[in-house]
Amino acid sequence: MSHVSCESAWKPTIQFENLKKRAAILAKIRQFFADRDVLEVETQALSHATITDPYIHSMIATCHEVDGSHCEEMYLQTSPEFAMKRLLAAGSGSIYQICKAFRNGEIGSQHNPEFTMLEWYRIDFDHHDLMQEMDELFQFAIQTPPAKKISYQKLFEEKLKINPHIATAKELENCAIKNGLTNITGNDPEDRDMWMQLLMSEIIEPQLKEGVFFIYDYPATQAALARIRQDEFPVAERFEAYINGIELANGFHELADAKEQRTRFENDLIKRAKSNYPSVKIDENFLAALANGFPNCSGVAVGIDRLVMIALKAKSIRDVICFPYDIA
Repeated sequence: MSHVSCESAWKPTIQFENLKKRAAILAKIRQFFADRDVLEVETQALSHATITDPYIHSMIATCHEVDGSHCEEMYLQTSPEFAMKRLLAAGSGSIYQICKAFRNGEIGSQHNPEFTMLEWYRIDFDHHDLMQEMDELFQFAIQTPPAKKISYQKLFEEKLKINPHIATAKELENCAIKNGLTNITGNDPEDRDMWMQLLMSEIIEPQLKEGVFFIYDYPATQAALARIRQDEFPVAERFEAYINGIELANGFHELADAKEQRTRFENDLIKRAKSNYPSVKIDENFLAALANGFPNCSGVAVGIDRLVMIALKAKSIRDVICFPYDIA
């Protein structure tokens, strides 16, 4: 998207009535957590390290002394997760944060490179406890109906007649072709997660148009920062939330094992290299916090701009933020 240059480019894209409604939603969110004695915190936007996820791309900021004697690259944070987990490891108790986050390559009707995120962590909650609290937050803040909860496995079995935990890459590919997904290029055909994510985004998500949905217990290969539980198949204690077909949140029963987390980070870097994405620095402070002792907790990140879009029935993120990327 090119820079807009015209006489009206200085004006905000949000209507003031929507700006007031956005402020009211934020006030309700803060009231919700105050009523539950969850502490609001504020952490840094700049860090020496960043997330390794091969599908999320960080922005780099160059920092230097006034006289130019010292210069280094830092990262604008894609979420406050690692910093908040350092607070948890230090004994903060349950916390939440509303802040700006930054991601490269995310521009569109539901995306802006700079966006507002709500992230919170609850001590001694598992992912089911957190889904319940999140459902209560949605009902309180934007008056949604009660959520429907379904496991990742059951969803695939209901919509596609396939078990994602045991299906081979070829079986997933055949399922994609059967459902009209053809000419898939630029991807590794042996990558099971690629096929599952494709089936989820292209076939299943469009069927989640009415109401609130929580999808939980993802394949272990998609654990990210979640604990893995050994059932009939190993599953990641992770969930995602959708409202009216819009993906809104990603939550975990948080992994507390520093060694396992380092292994996942290193595997991410291998995937980034294979995709020719820039290597990034692993957050050693975060890993040190985990190694020091991390409480049993669950956490989730929610896109505030999308939440406001849903509440106001807005078609574009431009209708709920003041100055989007092209006129910032």
